Amino acid sequence: MSYRITSQYCYYEYEVVIMYFINGIPFTFDELPAILQDHPEILSEADQNLQYSAEDLYKSSGYLIDECVHPCLFELDELENPEDIPR
Repeated sequence: MSYRITSQYCYYEYEVVIMYFINGIPFTFDELPAILQDHPEILSEADQNLQYSAEDLYKSSGYLIDECVHPCLFELDELENPEDIPR
């Protein structure tokens, strides 16, 4: 099985962030500078995507850890784009 990292703007605890996913499962996020949080295109994308809570991220990260595929914790040989792992 191969894995792919993707990202999208979405709401996390009512703030716009860039959320990172592995095969569609969220595993971490980066906060955005205040100037970007009010950008119309970013807000538009965030409005179209799912909203996540701390509990959602806790559960999905826990699942990825249990399966040994959390990209921040495990080296994945099958990862298509390792350069996209947030640092």
